[in-house]
Amino acid sequence: MNIKTELEGTAHLLDQLDKKLMVLLRDGRTLIGYLRSVDQFANLVLHRTIERIHVGKEYGDIPRGVFIVRGENVVLLGEIDEEREAGLPLQEVSVDDILDAQRKEQEQKQEQQKLLSNALKERGLQMMQDLTHDDLF
Repeated sequence: MNIKTELEGTAHLLDQLDKKLMVLLRDGRTLIGYLRSVDQFANLVLHRTIERIHVGKEYGDIPRGVFIVRGENVVLLGEIDEEREAGLPLQEVSVDDILDAQRKEQEQKQEQQKLLSNALKERGLQMMQDLTHDDLF
């Protein structure tokens, strides 16, 4: 058995050590931190990690420190270009403000789902629950 082929995916991650990465998790959270360690299962250790929450053109960062991410929970991983990040048309707001905006956005989505479900029910149809991902919020 060739070790190179077994570790090929992880080997690419080793090139990202000590770089600032954005990690999108299965539960929808976005983490940004410096990759300090990775293993053969693509488990990650991020340092100086923040959880970034986006609502519209606003965002807020929640400091998380050292963060261990199980490899199976990673949907997307990419290096952050700090020059381009600074030029994005987004406005940073306080953690309290972004959490409040996120709560309101989720309430609006739930209300829209309820209206859609009721409209379908009136027509004799039933909306199936989305089972494609874990809702951990």
